Amino acid sequence: MNAIEIAIKMETDAIAYYGEAAERTAHPVGKKMFLSIIDDEKRHLKMLEDVFKGLEITARDVSPMKNVKTVFERHRDEMTERVPATTDEMEALKVAMGMEKEGIEFYTKAASEARTAKEKALFERLAEEEKQHYQVFSNTYFFMSDTGSWFMWEEHSIVDGGTPTA
Repeated sequence: MNAIEIAIKMETDAIAYYGEAAERTAHPVGKKMFLSIIDDEKRHLKMLEDVFKGLEITARDVSPMKNVKTVFERHRDEMTERVPATTDEMEALKVAMGMEKEGIEFYTKAASEARTAKEKALFERLAEEEKQHYQVFSNTYFFMSDTGSWFMWEEHSIVDGGTPTA
């Protein structure tokens, strides 16, 4: 199996897992977060399949962090509703972080071993997006573990007097 085939398998597995996680997640914002990441993974899969078929691809400039931030901003009121995270939801986030970490490592290595400049650029792009997915899951895990601290962290300028370096 070459790197593209392995990447296709990884993305397919991620789509399936995140779909199951979205179904099991009770909190509407958590569900939408998983669904947003699925959209990214489907886009990754399409790019990889096109490369595998020898087609030209153009990677759109997409920011997973910005997409998920938009989801959270649109549903800020729902986030304040205290919906306790289940053990399953917390475990799903841990697994998701592990999957994204493996993706980062795989795509970084694949980029360093790429045969063409286009493959290298694709793998570097995918590694960067997987880093953002990891951050999304990490932030969500922190939020669901300790909502009060998360809001203090998110709104730290209120507490620290608005200093830009806090």
